[in-house]
Amino acid sequence: METPHHLQHHELTDKIIRAFFDTYNELAGFPEFVVQRAMAITLDDEGLDVESEKPLQVWFRGRRLVTFKADLVVQSSVIVEIKVKPEIDPFNRVQLLHYLKATDLEVGLLLNFGRRPEFSRVIFERQRKRVRFEPPDTAVDASRDTQ
Repeated sequence: METPHHLQHHELTDKIIRAFFDTYNELAGFPEFVVQRAMAITLDDEGLDVESEKPLQVWFRGRRLVTFKADLVVQSSVIVEIKVKPEIDPFNRVQLLHYLKATDLEVGLLLNFGRRPEFSRVIFERQRKRVRFEPPDTAVDASRDTQ
């Protein structure tokens, strides 16, 4: 039986959210780079595989346009974006959605270490994607810089 997309990776995202609240309770008010590093440590302590500032390449017609950096990728399955803002901004959800569109990953979490702990789960189903994730052997690097 196939897992409904809204529940995909739910056990993993539940662990990430628990780690978020644990980290928030210890480091609320710290800058984004501090809580990002702390989240990586908390997730690692939970036995999860964490990649920090994971490069995500965007391809267009066989050419690499740009490379984004996701704050964290957990278990090669969930993109985690970390913010420290008064509240989650719709722009940040769109940013995470673009990261999901650019990869073969389908689930992302936006974690806000703002005035109060806030999170948002973002899903972009693989069947809706039009992006090729493996560049062709003849791919040309169209970017000059990475962002």
